[in-house]
Amino acid sequence: MCRWLAYSGSPIYLEDVLFKTDNSLIDQSLDSADTTTRTNGDGLGIGWYGKREQPGLYRDIRPAWNDSNLKALAAQIESPMFLAHVRSTTGSPVQRTNCHPFNYRNWLFVHNGLINEYEKLRRDLTFAVAPDLFPHVLGSTDSELMFMLALTFGMESDVKTGIARMAGLVEQLAEQYEIEDALQMTLGISNGESLYAVRYSTVGNSRTLFHSASRDVTMEIAPEAGRISRDARAIVSEPFSDLESDWVVVPEASFLTLSKGEVTGEPFAPIRP
Repeated sequence: MCRWLAYSGSPIYLEDVLFKTDNSLIDQSLDSADTTTRTNGDGLGIGWYGKREQPGLYRDIRPAWNDSNLKALAAQIESPMFLAHVRSTTGSPVQRTNCHPFNYRNWLFVHNGLINEYEKLRRDLTFAVAPDLFPHVLGSTDSELMFMLALTFGMESDVKTGIARMAGLVEQLAEQYEIEDALQMTLGISNGESLYAVRYSTVGNSRTLFHSASRDVTMEIAPEAGRISRDARAIVSEPFSDLESDWVVVPEASFLTLSKGEVTGEPFAPIRP
């Protein structure tokens, strides 16, 4: 699978959480706690917001632990909101267009998980993408197609409903093709103002997801980022520290909204077409 993180708060240098924490995302790319894929070396990406509406984006197929460009950029880029991802492919090629985050206008999207037997569903799912969005499908991953389907189903105006309708379509088609365990996903999504996260799987045994318990925790995991504000929070696939009290487990089948330091959670369920 993959590993990802999302940060929201006062501007900090990307390196403060990408490189300088005890169990940083770069460490996780080489040796994660997920026993199914300990190494996530099939590409990387960061998307960050600055003074312009559309986010900056850097993606590459190198392993994150061996990308000197990433390290140089992370030491110079300061942002109040960003998403980062290290990839372990579930079958699609290792190429730049398959690296996360995926971007459309002001939106960023990262995914850990898979659509089971994606090759059987890909054609039907592709035909469901809105015609005006289809030219923006640049790669071959299930993740990017999930993003475009969520946008097709109205994610720009209602994030939760757009994601739920996308998940409902995937599960409905999987039933038609007699595919079990159709969907596995933790998602990180941003429009530059708020962060959103989803933890869901068809079988109710989703990949791990956590959010930091408080601003003080964020200070502890990134102590050199001295200007972190009271509303600073992080959402992560895997905690940066060993202290269980620092991190809150996102419940199974949940939708999170992180806005101005406040984390709110709601139950999540797919909506069938």
